[in-house]
Amino acid sequence: MPGTAVDERLRWVLLSHLRNARILTDDLFQLIRPEALYQRPIAERHRIVFYLGHMEAFDWNLICAGSFGMDSQHKEFDRLFAFGIDPTNGDIPADQPHDWPGEREIREYNQRVREAVDRCLNRSSDDRMFWVAIEHRLMHAETLAYMFHWLPFTLKHTQPLSVGGAGPIAYRQADVPSGVSTLGIVNDASTFGWDNEFGAHQVQVPAFSIDVYKVTNAQYLDFVRAGGYTERSFWSTTAWEWITSSGVKHPKFWKPVGDDWFCRTMFTDIPLQPYWPVYVSHAEAEAYARWKRKSLPTEAQFHRAAFGTPDGSERLYPWGNARPKRRYGNFGFYRWVPTAVDAYPEGNSAFGVAGLTGNGWEWTASPFAPFPGFEAFPFYPGYSANFFDGKHYVLKGASPLTASLLLRRSFRNWFQPFYPNIYAGFRCVEN
Repeated sequence: MPGTAVDERLRWVLLSHLRNARILTDDLFQLIRPEALYQRPIAERHRIVFYLGHMEAFDWNLICAGSFGMDSQHKEFDRLFAFGIDPTNGDIPADQPHDWPGEREIREYNQRVREAVDRCLNRSSDDRMFWVAIEHRLMHAETLAYMFHWLPFTLKHTQPLSVGGAGPIAYRQADVPSGVSTLGIVNDASTFGWDNEFGAHQVQVPAFSIDVYKVTNAQYLDFVRAGGYTERSFWSTTAWEWITSSGVKHPKFWKPVGDDWFCRTMFTDIPLQPYWPVYVSHAEAEAYARWKRKSLPTEAQFHRAAFGTPDGSERLYPWGNARPKRRYGNFGFYRWVPTAVDAYPEGNSAFGVAGLTGNGWEWTASPFAPFPGFEAFPFYPGYSANFFDGKHYVLKGASPLTASLLLRRSFRNWFQPFYPNIYAGFRCVEN
C-alpha cells in the first residue's frame, strides 16, 4: 500500500530480484523464432503470445492499479492478458492467431508497465506485493520452458546440451522411522509465502520405506515392456478412460524409433537416457506404483523423508540449512536437461534419500487442499482456492528449470493428474 517506502536495503533486494526475473523471462523468449510466438504447443493452454503480455498485465493489475490506484495505460491489455487457463472439463481454447495483438505493441505495453512498477516500488510500504510479482514471474519462467519444450525444434534457436554420463544405479529403498512432519509455515509478516503455504501444522507420520532415487527411464521402460499401458488393473477408472481415449502408450517425453527409444529434450531427440528420472503424469506414476505393489508418497511422507532427521529436528532443505547451491541438485536454470538420479550426493537428505529437490518435481498421493485456517490472498483470491477441487495433486521438490527462490520447504506445486507436459517424476513408498 502507498505510504512510507520499504527500507533502502530491502528495496534494492526486491529490485534486484525483479530485474533478474525479467531478464530470465526475456532471455527465454529469445529462444524462439518470431513465427513461434502465435503457436499453441499445449492444446489446453493459451498461445505463447499470451505469456508475453501476461506477466506485465499481472504486475499492473496487482501493484499499479490494485495497490496504487493508477489510471490504466491500456485497459484492453490489462484485461486480455490478465488470466491464464487450466481447463478441467476438456474444453480446448478456440482462439486464432489473428485474435491477438502484435508483438511490438505488447512489448511497448510491457516497457511502460515495468517503468510504472519500478516507480511504485520506490513508494511502497508493502513488500509482499513485489514478492508476489517476482515469484509469479519465476513460476511462469518454468511454464514458458515446458511450453517451448513442445514446439517443433525448427521454431527454436538451438542451445548446447550437456547430457553427461552415468553408470548403473543401485536401486534401493531407505527406511524412514516414524516421526513428525511440519507442513506449511506460520503466517508471519516477516516471511513470504503463497496463501496455500500458511497454516503450519504437524502431522505424525508412521514408519515407511521410500525409494532412494526417483524412478528412472530404465525402470519405467520395464513397466512399458510388461504391458503396463494395456493392463486395466493398474489404472484408476478415470485414468483408464484417459489412456483409452487418448491412445497414450508411453511417456510423452519418449519417442519410439523402430525398436529403440529416444528422449525428447528442449532442442533435439537423443537416445533414451536410462538413469535420468522419467517424466510422466500423475496417472502414469500411480499406475507404475500399483504395478510395483507400492504407492506414491503423501505430502507428509515426502516432507518426512526430505526434511526430517533421525533426532527429530527438521531441516530447511534436504541437505541441511545452507542456501541452495549448484552442488546440491539440478535446479536454478543451470541445465536444460535432467541428470542421472544419483548425480548430486551432497544434496541427500538425513535419511540418505537423493534428489528430493531438483531434477524433476515429484508427484505425491495428496490432493491439493488447504491447510487449517486457510485464508485466500485478498488481492489474489483465486490463486489457490480455485484449485481445491480434488482434481489436482501436490508436487514437491523442483525441476532443472525451477528458480532457486522457490525451493523453500513449504512451497507447493499442483497439477491435474492427466497432464503429461511438465518436468515431473516420482518415487514409490512402502508403508
